[in-house]
Amino acid sequence: MSKADEIYIKMCQDILGSGISTEGEKVRPKWEDGTFAYTIKKFGVINRYDLQEEFPAITLRKTYIKSAIDEILWIWQKKSNNINELKSSIWDEWADEEGSIGKAYGYQLGVKHQYKEGMFDQVDRVLFDLKENPYSRRIMTNIYVHQDLHEMHLYPCAYSMTFNVTGDKLNAILNQRSQDVLAAGNWNVVQYAALLMMIAQVTGFKPGELVHVIADAHIYDKHVPIIKELIKRETYPAPKVTLNPDVKDFYDFKVDDFTIEDYKTGEQIKNIPIAI
Repeated sequence: MSKADEIYIKMCQDILGSGISTEGEKVRPKWEDGTFAYTIKKFGVINRYDLQEEFPAITLRKTYIKSAIDEILWIWQKKSNNINELKSSIWDEWADEEGSIGKAYGYQLGVKHQYKEGMFDQVDRVLFDLKENPYSRRIMTNIYVHQDLHEMHLYPCAYSMTFNVTGDKLNAILNQRSQDVLAAGNWNVVQYAALLMMIAQVTGFKPGELVHVIADAHIYDKHVPIIKELIKRETYPAPKVTLNPDVKDFYDFKVDDFTIEDYKTGEQIKNIPIAI
């Protein structure tokens, strides 16, 4: 069993065992047939992953690690808000006819701001600080920009990263306002673990801990039986995920700079109903 499996199973058990149902409450999401999509939820879930111990991919089912990395590069490296620059189709339903998702995600990371040291966008500011002032307690990003929310086709779910150096290790806290535990359960963890590995490498650190803080971790009503079956499955050791050591510039990374070995998993779950 990978450590990520252990954490995921415990989180699901906690939600199912002591979570609060939103049934009958005023909720926004609906199923495709128009009925309200209720959840069982837990507030303030905190999961910790030590990247020196293993890469945090679950083995209960396959997480498409390279697709997750492609998306994080789309957001953080390309700073794009256009799905035509993304290989997967997971954002298609939120895009307009030109492929834009509005002033969301990558768009916000690419906006330049004035600092004492000059003009930086949020990603370049993180890279600058980690090289020039790594023990700063102010190294963070935020894409939940209130004045632009009305121009976002989807409000950011994972919205903030805080970076912190301890010794020779770079750690990070990922803040997420909401997570669909079945549909996106391990996806964000894999993405931001990969991001932490890349940023650590180009700033001269080892990847340390990724702390994932979820304000509203929930299982949708239609997902409950799927989750119950999933967490009873056989598990396997975590895969070995390594990064091309020759890349020294964050903007030179490509998906294929990650090598994934020995990733044995349970069967993928197909046609998961998604609440909109």
